[in-house]
Order: sequence, then structure tokens, then C-alpha cells
Amino acid sequence: MIRYGGVENVPVIEPFEEYCFEYDQWFDENRFIYLSELAALRHFIRAGEMGVEVGVGTGRFAAPLGIRVGVDPSPRMGEVASERGISFVSGVAESLPFRGEEFDFVLMMVTICFVDDVKKSFGEVYRVLKVNGSLIVGFIDKYSLLGRTYLHKKEKSKFYRYARFYSVDEVLAGLRCAGFHDFEVIQTICGGLEDITAVQPFRAGYGDGSFVVVRALK
Repeated sequence: MIRYGGVENVPVIEPFEEYCFEYDQWFDENRFIYLSELAALRHFIRAGEMGVEVGVGTGRFAAPLGIRVGVDPSPRMGEVASERGISFVSGVAESLPFRGEEFDFVLMMVTICFVDDVKKSFGEVYRVLKVNGSLIVGFIDKYSLLGRTYLHKKEKSKFYRYARFYSVDEVLAGLRCAGFHDFEVIQTICGGLEDITAVQPFRAGYGDGSFVVVRALK
């Protein structure tokens, strides 16, 4: 479990509040990386289903994926997400403000890096999902090229200095513990960031791509 300032389940939102514009601008400055990640996530989105993004940030992923509800602890991020058409709800992953079995799918895009308690977060997602609903988890594999780079430089990063990175096996183990099953794993962003000069196709498995998406069923 990660604790910030010795307090459990209190999210660190200061850097996301202070540098909200800088965070959002990154996606424009790294367009092909963003679009590659977006394409991988879209692979698991099924038309007509009701979804929510937990850790919606500025809505950069929810909006183009057609997800209309988003949860985040950062009010400033929520303001930007709302401007993109997202129905923003203030909250944290460990205590989702929804009824049980309310959604067809839940998206967590790099959210697991910043939650205080991953096990509790997965349990909450399981609770709000309908039977046969899916959890889509996008994250940077800590053993990948990009994961190792971020780990090496994390103390100098405005955002990732607060992050905890996970391996694919650790994420799968956490999902199993929460009761999820029937996993599908895809990957993209192969090579360094400077090598991404077009939208990269995703492919099955993990171990080569820095960005991994796991789809798990309830």
C-alpha cells in the first residue's frame, strides 16, 4: 500500500491542480503516443455500453472514447473534463460514489500508479460493475523501457515522483485477488518516445511494449 504524508486514502492532488495545463498540453506535444494509447484502449470499448473512467483527469481519454462519466479527486482537472462533456464526480478509487452493479465497464488509465490502495480500488470497481462487466486498465509496465526510464527519473518529475509503477504480473495478481477473470492483454509504444513518429498498432501480449492494457471480466 502507498501512503503519502503518512495518511491512507488521501490522494495527492497538488501537482495535478498546479500543473493541470502542463499535464493536458503533454498530449498535444506527444500526439502519436497519445493516439497509440487511445487506439489500444478503444479496442476494448463496446458501442452502447455505459462506462465510467476512474481517474478521469482532464478527460483526454474519456471524451474521445465516448465515456460520459468520470471520477477524480482533482477539482481543477474535473473542470477541464467537464468542458470536454464529461459528467464529473469528485471522488477516489478506493470509495467510488456509485451504486453496486451500475456500469458495463470501468476504465482506469494510468490511475493505478497514483491510488493509495490498489487492492481496495479493484474491489470497488468490482462492486460497481455489472455481472460480466469489464475493467480496462491502462498502465506503464515498470519493466519496460519507458517504465525503467520513469523510475530512474521519477524524483525529478512533477507527476511521477508520486507514482508507484507495477509490472503486468503484479496487476494480474491484484485483479485475480479482487475476483476478476478472463484476462486479455495487449501492448503498444515499442521503443523510446522519440521513436514514436506515427500511431503504433497494438498487439497481443506484453514484454515489448511500454504501454499495456489489461481487460478483465467480473
